[in-house]
Amino acid sequence: MSTTTTRETKLAHLFGLEGDNWMRHANPASVWTRFSVLPLLTISIWSRDWIGWWSLIPIALSLVFMVVNPVLFPTPRSTRYWASKAVFGERIWAERNSVEIPEQFRSQVPNITYTFQLVGMAFWTYGLVVLDHVGLVAVVAGLVIVQCAKAWCLDRMVLLFEQLKSQYAGWEY
Repeated sequence: MSTTTTRETKLAHLFGLEGDNWMRHANPASVWTRFSVLPLLTISIWSRDWIGWWSLIPIALSLVFMVVNPVLFPTPRSTRYWASKAVFGERIWAERNSVEIPEQFRSQVPNITYTFQLVGMAFWTYGLVVLDHVGLVAVVAGLVIVQCAKAWCLDRMVLLFEQLKSQYAGWEY
């Protein structure tokens, strides 16, 4: 096993996910409201056509929400929810260079989901740049692709946690 930091660990640190803050993010409210960030940002960016420079306010608020969301909610009363297990799997995956990951999870599936998310973001970005009827279709297609790929990735993370939960018994209550 390598001791190098993964891209996911670096990203987690950027969002304040260290130590006990992972438990706050394991609150299902944190996970489910996180899915609202991209649609909120979409409406905020699209609003530049309606409200001009004032759109910077909802854009900034959307970005602030994205940054604070993982630590905005308290530790959940229970972590037996799908969303909580997804966060635990993400934590394990982020630390994969320092923990043993079962063979069936060393596949390219997470990278494939990231690729789909990038493709979706390309459609999304294109649509927000052109800001017309074709752009609207691109934005909606991009949102669907990104959200579905993220859900697929989270589902894989639940399976990873379920496979290893005996090693992380203190996380589930």
